[in-house]
Amino acid sequence: MDADVLIVGAGPVGLVAALDLSSRGVSVIVVEEREFLEPPNVKCNHVASRTMESFRRLGIAAEVRAAGLPRDYPQDVAFRTSLTGRELSRIPIPASGERYTSRVGPDTSWATPEPPHRINQTFLEPILARNAAAAPGVNLLNRTRFHSVNQDESSVSAVVSDGSGERTLRARYFIGADGGRSAVRKQIGAKLSGDPVLQHVQSTCIRAPKLYSLMSADEPRAWGYYTFNSRRVGHVYAIDGTETFLVHTYLASEDEAVDRDEAIRAILGVDESFEYEVLSKEDWVARRLLADRFRDRRVFLAGDASHLWVPFAGFGMNAGIADVLNLTWLLGAHLAGWAEEGILAAYEAERRPITEQVSHFAMNHQRKLARPGLPAELEDDTPAGAVARASFGAAVRELNEPQFAAAGLNYGYAYHDSPIISYDGEEAPGYTMGSYTPSTVPGCRAPHFTLADGSSLYDHFSPGYTVIARQGVDISVLTGEAARRGIPIAAVEVDTLPDEYVCPLTVVRQDQTVVWRGAPPDRAAAAELWEKLRGA
Repeated sequence: MDADVLIVGAGPVGLVAALDLSSRGVSVIVVEEREFLEPPNVKCNHVASRTMESFRRLGIAAEVRAAGLPRDYPQDVAFRTSLTGRELSRIPIPASGERYTSRVGPDTSWATPEPPHRINQTFLEPILARNAAAAPGVNLLNRTRFHSVNQDESSVSAVVSDGSGERTLRARYFIGADGGRSAVRKQIGAKLSGDPVLQHVQSTCIRAPKLYSLMSADEPRAWGYYTFNSRRVGHVYAIDGTETFLVHTYLASEDEAVDRDEAIRAILGVDESFEYEVLSKEDWVARRLLADRFRDRRVFLAGDASHLWVPFAGFGMNAGIADVLNLTWLLGAHLAGWAEEGILAAYEAERRPITEQVSHFAMNHQRKLARPGLPAELEDDTPAGAVARASFGAAVRELNEPQFAAAGLNYGYAYHDSPIISYDGEEAPGYTMGSYTPSTVPGCRAPHFTLADGSSLYDHFSPGYTVIARQGVDISVLTGEAARRGIPIAAVEVDTLPDEYVCPLTVVRQDQTVVWRGAPPDRAAAAELWEKLRGA
């Protein structure tokens, strides 16, 4: 074998997979056509809280949070008539330098050690690449093209080529993280289905050093701007906080003839005399597509290779990272020898239903945004215009707050039909984009709490499982049966558990998923539980 796992694609999903597998002692080869540290397209602008929690575990959260916008730059979302026009309303989100201390904004009271972070992929991906290149057991093959994959009962063989010609790489498992046009998906015969066209979008990255000087000095800057006027509806995202912006122009249909420059000026609210430079442009189609399967024996799909949807708030990338961290935990368990190969069946059983739900959340939100119903008086300098702006501003803030402060999307999903979770018959709380109800129902995220010494619960999780117990409850049988099978096990014992922890014992995976809860089991019940959890 050339490596335990071969990954095609060194975007955020493939690189996070490599980092996580390295942390588990798994050797990895990553194949990528681009140069090392070649800048990606200006795409995702947001790292979700649950992704930041994983970055904390991987030791890179502080580096990620220090990058992107300046430390004192507000990460607000502002709704305006144009970028330089009147403000309608605003969602306050703290600057990165205040993220752990500020309590102003709808996502500042979340129970997490790592709040979200707004950072463009152009800053995030190099951090991931540099850390992956330095990680033990990771070999990045840049300027290398993937051609084909074949597999047998014990391995996967992939034909790749670089400047020296073709060669074959062999590994035990294979991850296709090669994006929406995934060659890996096509090779294993997986098919995308869903809604192929939801909206057409013109995206343009511009450099405009004088743009901030045209905006009111009395209003704080924002990370994201939604603009609404009779000429054009669009979005603008601040990339570096000084001069670089990403402008999205939304088209009514594929056939709509839109002059790019006119649309940008209408969104910015500037006339022909204003100068800006186009750095890059990418026109794309918003879709809702899901692969019919995420796996073919030893080959797995993750990220955009397995699902595509409207990239609201960066949740396309974040869902892909959630996919691959689920998969790498499973692969790590099996390759370490304490889990049977049957544990790998949990990947598709757990992740595919969740990604289908999220794809519908994104599609439904896009449809609401596509029909904003602009008041005719929105830009009028009259009492009626002021009333219209106040009413419309409140409405668009209410509509969009669940997207930009998506507690439900971050924490609220539950795995309902996993073969490696021991369910107890209680239903998990409902899954929505905005709201989250903490719960220890098996399949849910273990509710976070801070320990008496000020540390995060999640900082004490083992690479395998962790028992969260009330002080004095006997955990010896449970931990003993785990140790007998070589399963990594840790314990967190506290005097008083939060109310959501309704049972004396709760067993949680490293990815924060509750897999069992109850009273101390006898030896036979504990043995049966661990056999299920390890995929035997």
